[in-house]
Amino acid sequence: KPADKEHPFGHGRAELIAALIIGVLLSVVAFNFILEGVQRLRTREIVNYSTFAVIATIISIAVKEAIAQYAFSVARKTKSKSIRADAWHHRSDAVSSVVILAGIFLGKHIWWIDGAMGIIVAFLIFYAAFDILRDAVNIMMGETPDNELIEKVKDICKSETLLETKPHHFHIHRYGDHTEMTFHIKLPNGLSLNDAHEIATRVEMSVKQEMGIISTIHMEPEGKTGD
Repeated sequence: KPADKEHPFGHGRAELIAALIIGVLLSVVAFNFILEGVQRLRTREIVNYSTFAVIATIISIAVKEAIAQYAFSVARKTKSKSIRADAWHHRSDAVSSVVILAGIFLGKHIWWIDGAMGIIVAFLIFYAAFDILRDAVNIMMGETPDNELIEKVKDICKSETLLETKPHHFHIHRYGDHTEMTFHIKLPNGLSLNDAHEIATRVEMSVKQEMGIISTIHMEPEGKTGD
């Protein structure tokens, strides 16, 4: 959904909220898997399945994994956190069905296999949930720019200004596929306000063209330290 009067940066962070919800739901699913797995190990429970159940389980694995693969593909292209989280949700369903299938074929011979595999899968789902929640929370709380991004900005500043502008004090704010960045640069003391503004504008335009990031630059005279 595009930006509007109430939300000038768009609605990209709604995706992060969706990712948080899915991450929590996956954690609940994993916790239930552990409870069920422990219960089956304690009671040595063996579940009998019909031929129809076997066929339905195989179809479920194929369909859920196909949906997961498609969702992962879309998430890579759009860099959408919510779609990636949803892909993991479908993947967890597919893995759950694999566990059921393993229990069908091996449970009669190895009584503990169903419960043990359920617990193993639970930890895999927990890991996926943790990964989703960590990424979403990091973005919402604000991330430290990585070195690659900083070096790219330095290269742009140098090529556009032919000066040692020493870019620093970076702040990045992500709103889904929209990213805002602010940083400081140093300019010669004798530079006119008009020339300084022109330099900053050129750098901002280059950052947008080359990196797809909307930037705002604070200019400092050489020898001065900004806030």
